[in-house]
Amino acid sequence: MPRTPARAVAPWVRTRLRVAPGTAWAFALLVLVTAFLAAALPRAVDTYESEGLRHDLAGAAPRNTVLEFAAPMLRPDDPSNGQATGTTAEDTVRQRAELERLLPAPLRVDPAESVHGVRTTKRVVALDRWLPQPYGVPPEFVLATPSALAEHTRVREGRLPAKADTAALTSEAAVTAETAKSLRVKVGSVVHVPNRYGSEPLTLTVTGIVEPVRPQGAYWAVEPLLRTPAYTMKPAGAEIHYYWQAALLLPPDGGSLLVESLGEPERYWRLAHIGGHLTAQDEPRLSRAVASLTGGPDLTKAREVLGPFATVTTGLDEVVTAYGGMRTAIAPVVAVAAFGIGAVAAVVLAMTGGLFAARRTAELALLRSRGGSLAGIGLRLLGETAVLALPAAGLGLLLATLALPGGRWGPALTAAGAVALLATLALPLRALFLHRRPLAHGGREDLIAARPSRGRTVAELTLLALAVGAVVALRRRGTEDSGDHLVSSAPVLVALIAALVLVRLYPLPLRWAARPARRLRGVVGHLSLARAGRSATGALPLLALLVALTTAAFGGSVLAGVADARDRAALLETGADARVMGDADAAPLPDGLAKAVRGTTGVKDVATVQVEYGVTLPTTGTGPATELRTAPLVGVEPESYARLAARTGFGPFPAELLKSTGTGGKDDSERVLPAIASPAVAERLGPEPQGITSAAGSFRVRIVGVRSATPALPEQDFLLVNGADLTHRADTVLLASGPSVPGDALRDVVAAASRDFSVVLRTERRAAYVDSPMQAGAERIYLAAIGAGAGYAVLAVLLSLLQAAPERAMLLARLRTMGLTRRQGRRLLGLEALPQALLAAVGGVLVGWATILLLAPGVDLVRLSLAAAPGLAALDSAPLRVDGWSLALPAVGVVVLAGLAALQAWWSARGEPIRELRAGDAR
Repeated sequence: MPRTPARAVAPWVRTRLRVAPGTAWAFALLVLVTAFLAAALPRAVDTYESEGLRHDLAGAAPRNTVLEFAAPMLRPDDPSNGQATGTTAEDTVRQRAELERLLPAPLRVDPAESVHGVRTTKRVVALDRWLPQPYGVPPEFVLATPSALAEHTRVREGRLPAKADTAALTSEAAVTAETAKSLRVKVGSVVHVPNRYGSEPLTLTVTGIVEPVRPQGAYWAVEPLLRTPAYTMKPAGAEIHYYWQAALLLPPDGGSLLVESLGEPERYWRLAHIGGHLTAQDEPRLSRAVASLTGGPDLTKAREVLGPFATVTTGLDEVVTAYGGMRTAIAPVVAVAAFGIGAVAAVVLAMTGGLFAARRTAELALLRSRGGSLAGIGLRLLGETAVLALPAAGLGLLLATLALPGGRWGPALTAAGAVALLATLALPLRALFLHRRPLAHGGREDLIAARPSRGRTVAELTLLALAVGAVVALRRRGTEDSGDHLVSSAPVLVALIAALVLVRLYPLPLRWAARPARRLRGVVGHLSLARAGRSATGALPLLALLVALTTAAFGGSVLAGVADARDRAALLETGADARVMGDADAAPLPDGLAKAVRGTTGVKDVATVQVEYGVTLPTTGTGPATELRTAPLVGVEPESYARLAARTGFGPFPAELLKSTGTGGKDDSERVLPAIASPAVAERLGPEPQGITSAAGSFRVRIVGVRSATPALPEQDFLLVNGADLTHRADTVLLASGPSVPGDALRDVVAAASRDFSVVLRTERRAAYVDSPMQAGAERIYLAAIGAGAGYAVLAVLLSLLQAAPERAMLLARLRTMGLTRRQGRRLLGLEALPQALLAAVGGVLVGWATILLLAPGVDLVRLSLAAAPGLAALDSAPLRVDGWSLALPAVGVVVLAGLAALQAWWSARGEPIRELRAGDAR
């Protein structure tokens, strides 16, 4: 009778989990949180990048996002008409449907805002004398037959146009209310325009006045002249004449009549694009689709529908390119944070496995000594961790998916899977490595006496080579290559190498400090140094702390650099906390305005300046600045303006440089005024006094100082003089400073003085720089990375303390039997943890500082800081800089965490030492 294998009395995994349920739940919670963060990161990036693309498309002007198809409209008997497609209104509707079908994915059309019809490409001159003709110039009209006019207008008077007779050269027409008001058009008015093929003009009778519906939509906004007339200028020899431009809206079948006009009509199809369905991953497809449609295979298909001379134009490619540039600039900077927090989390998970392996060293050694195989032990340990890690990681992935439903599934699954794999394998691999051979009972590990192995030396040299290569690559190429993960991981690698170096040097100061400590009367000092030197758990926690501190320093410096760039750019636009100026450049400030603004709550200082643009500079100098012909003249009150310049940092100067000559109000062209100039103006004028002729007076100036910027004109060349010395003094700009300048109150004060002046606040300009979800999303990720790094750093310290907690408790119990007091026990454990905390804190500050200095030349934060592209923003660059608070605060926090060891001593001292002594001698 065959024997059946005996069933295990108690399954291994279930038994182990029941023995330590608290530890199991804590481990599962750690994996859950880590998997959630790992899965949430790519989904958060996808979310803000997709929102950024939709935001840019929705915020762009309709004329930059519509797809405009056009084809010439010629008479059927015209010899140049080689088109084979239909030109009737019905044909235009059919062709629009075909165009919408052939649009390549992911392009989609908004039917409500799309329009088709016929329009004149050149404005036609009205022949009627009753129309307004300023300067004797007759108005010009655009003639158009937009589709679905009834759906996009409200009839205010009359009715919509319905009939057009090509043979009789007549048609009905409508005008918008603004056009009717400006050009004095009424229902029943008749407008005549020239005939291209005969002497009899075209007759257009106005049958209705309409009000546009959704005037900011693509239907009306692409060609604003259809809804709003324009009063524009036309050169007439040496003079400028002004005249009116407007539009007449004809019925759909009026397209054939437009062929008879001089307006060179064309058929058009404006397909409004909608982007609410797009994601960041659609950007390459969208770029390829637009390129194919404007100059590729899809353009050929469009010409098969519209005719051989059809064209396709759109500004959508520019919008997508600008978005791609910002995405490419932000992605590698965010990747640095992702690699940093990922490295810290990986180290903590590895420490968790090491803690479990250390706590079970005796158990696993016993199994090995009794014949347990590595494979059998490893599989059992793998089962223990897998039954906890896999469900926890899955739950973390589910929570991340629910919290961020807009991201991709694949990257989140990969990230959560990596966390589950690392959490599952950390304990088995560590245990198998330690017990690859049966362990004999040995002494304690001692860092002072330890000697690094050859394998460790090779590994450290390999990491050093990777770190050096990454730093060199980042310094040379910058962060332009978003796919270069080695560059993004450079701060982590630098921190890792520094940690390994510090671990090697760690025993030396302990050895030096232990010798004089022997001569002290108490035992606490010497014993704490000896214990710190023999702590074998210090290497991995130090790695976690240094990587966390470096990541926090880098992230804090990024955020500080972004804030500084925005402050600087806003200040460049305003020159002060608030700027008051007229709608016209030369409008003088109202009397009493400066005094009223100075009395406004929140305003601490006011500087009034007189700015005159376009002052001609005398011809002199030999350098490149000789091409500079004009520059603004700025008249200031030296005392208040010098305070403003010092406060803003824009060309500070002592007020004595512009000391008054006492010649104010005099018309003396030979008097010499001291002046401060920009470098280009100073080079143009030279060191000798030069004559200046301006509306403020005629005088000579001598350059007494050169500054690169000045608050009144931070981004322009300038010539700065004492306003009291000008012949005609009239301040035009007011600059107010204060810690909290109130915008509403200041606007009320200015409006009470004059309606022709406006207020620009620095805080409002600064807020305008954050108009993209990508910018806000990247900043939130950095804040989350800093917070998560701090949490993992705390956890690393706790794991380090927990690993040595039994030994510390045993030590305190033994020492108390020898007369050690509870207070001395707390001091002992606190001083034991202090060297590692100081090492991590000082090392973190130095490594973070060095890392930022090394990587700063390759990191430009201008796209993360400002909404506009470089060259269009107030700043051309925003370099990374060291933020002292980001270095100091995390380091102080690490030192404070050393007090947890003293807390453990207090907790252990609450019980009786006999409890620990009965536990046995577990060294």
